[in-house]
Amino acid sequence: MIELDQVTKKYSDKTLALDDISIHIKKGEFVSIVGHSGAGKSTLLKMINAEDRPTLGKVLFESTDVHKLGRHDILLYRRKIGTVFQDGRLLANRNAYENIAFAMEAAGRYDHDIEADVPEILKLVGLEDKIWNFPHEMSGGERQRVAIARAIINQPELIIADEPTGNLDPINTGEIISILKKINDLGTTVILTTHNKGVVDSLGKRVITLESGRIIRDEKEGRYSI
Repeated sequence: MIELDQVTKKYSDKTLALDDISIHIKKGEFVSIVGHSGAGKSTLLKMINAEDRPTLGKVLFESTDVHKLGRHDILLYRRKIGTVFQDGRLLANRNAYENIAFAMEAAGRYDHDIEADVPEILKLVGLEDKIWNFPHEMSGGERQRVAIARAIINQPELIIADEPTGNLDPINTGEIISILKKINDLGTTVILTTHNKGVVDSLGKRVITLESGRIIRDEKEGRYSI
């Protein structure tokens, strides 16, 4: 599904963010990417999301070089990806329903689809009773579950979860990871970046470890060991 073929990224200040990275991720995999700050995790995600271009190498999604897509095709490509950030990035002046509906509106979905799908997706993440609550009226874990609901509402092929539990306590962390596992069980590919050893070890899934822009470990059923 995703292939990074000998990808190197060097910035104008000579910083080497990625150094000859090659990764293959199959459809339906759950992959954790770990490494210290500055290891290259964020740059790697930007490459997959076509937010940044490699200095050398290719990034392929279903055999298509994403960095050769035109502007319109880039927008269509990004609709195949749902992204969850550490801070959720919800719209503060919109309630849970409106935050999720906004993502559907941006994708050109019809009103009757929005009215039917938003309550169902909130039920999936266990927040059907918070449908009219604004972000400031919810806990950190609840806000993050709304962010996940928004990310999956348009049925993307890939979820990128960038440190989604970084600001959460262990109980909320467990709930968020449980939801991501449920999404993966339904067939969606998940790429997770995290510093949380407990999360990685509990998953028992593939772990890619980065250090100074290089892959130092890639294990099918790995543990956090840096």
